Amino acid sequence: MRIFLQFLIRVHLRSSASHIALLLCVTAAAYVADGAWRQALPGYKFQFPHDHASHPEFKIEWWYYTGNLTDGEGHRFGYQLTFFRIGVDPRPSNPSRWAVRDLFMAHFAMTDISGKRYRFAERINRAGVGWAGASTDRYRVWNQDWEACLDASGGHLLRAAENEMRLELHLNSEKPPVIHGENGISQKGQQTGNASHYYSLTRLLTRGTLAFAGQSFKVEGLSWMDHEFGTSFLEPEQVGWDWFSLQLEDGTDLMLFQLRRADGSRDPHSSGTLIDSSGKSSFIGYDTFVLDSGQKWRSTASGASYPIEWSVKIPGRNLDLAVRTAVADQELRTSQSTGVNYWEGAIEAVGTRNGQPVRGRGYLEMTGYGGEPISSRFR
Repeated sequence: MRIFLQFLIRVHLRSSASHIALLLCVTAAAYVADGAWRQALPGYKFQFPHDHASHPEFKIEWWYYTGNLTDGEGHRFGYQLTFFRIGVDPRPSNPSRWAVRDLFMAHFAMTDISGKRYRFAERINRAGVGWAGASTDRYRVWNQDWEACLDASGGHLLRAAENEMRLELHLNSEKPPVIHGENGISQKGQQTGNASHYYSLTRLLTRGTLAFAGQSFKVEGLSWMDHEFGTSFLEPEQVGWDWFSLQLEDGTDLMLFQLRRADGSRDPHSSGTLIDSSGKSSFIGYDTFVLDSGQKWRSTASGASYPIEWSVKIPGRNLDLAVRTAVADQELRTSQSTGVNYWEGAIEAVGTRNGQPVRGRGYLEMTGYGGEPISSRFR
């Protein structure tokens, strides 16, 4: 526990942080033995819009937005805006508002797809005097002036600005929330409680403005929102993962992830969810999909090699896709925080669905391709 707390303090003092949705699971062991943090267990019943708000009884929580947007002249962009709450002490003995119960991290990235440029920024704060936080009575999360919340009509509002990046977007969901996993949990490992409560808004109609490198654009397109909370960590044999979100032009949406093991095999807790055009979802089990990687791109900055081409097949659902990254270099190098390098960015897909041609766009997240295995760094 002491090493874990020293790590959090060190990260806080360095004023930066690393994100990946699944990455945060590996940091969650500190207070579980004391029973202070609630575990993600089967049978959880989601309630919306209440479950958009924060769940401070769990140790790890994030709200994660990605999207592919286009302006009126066809200029394409990808974006990521993510907010994290990391539990440190569930019941601080110090009554001061400066006591650290949680740390709040946020990541903001933008890809100029047409111009082949990528930028990234990160923040870390404690609640303090309102520096950062996540409301429990309504949906609002923020880190300084970066914010995600609901408006009066139930739409999502996103605001963020850092150096040469800025966005202000309004998002309306075209489908109901999709619950991932089975029986209310997305299982990540063998142990009971090594799981999360995980849902998505898979097709958010998006409009607004963004700025990149001194230019402003009026944009529209589709976004994807993930919200995940639990108290869990990756197991030592799990060295990385590949996570896909895809929105196809026929209205089909897909979330798929594989956890990679040290021996090169796929972990049996890998899974996904397929959502049809009406919003009906179905679970995709470990043994019902095939992921094969192709051409790789090597980062000259980190030395890591990431697959930038993938074959995604779900034979039982008649889905066969070739996926390629929209820009090769969308690597995040977090030398000022965890020291973990990972890749996250916009992707494109083409293939067939039920024998008919289909195209789509989405986001891909890849970890564990360079440096120490994530599980060994954080357990």
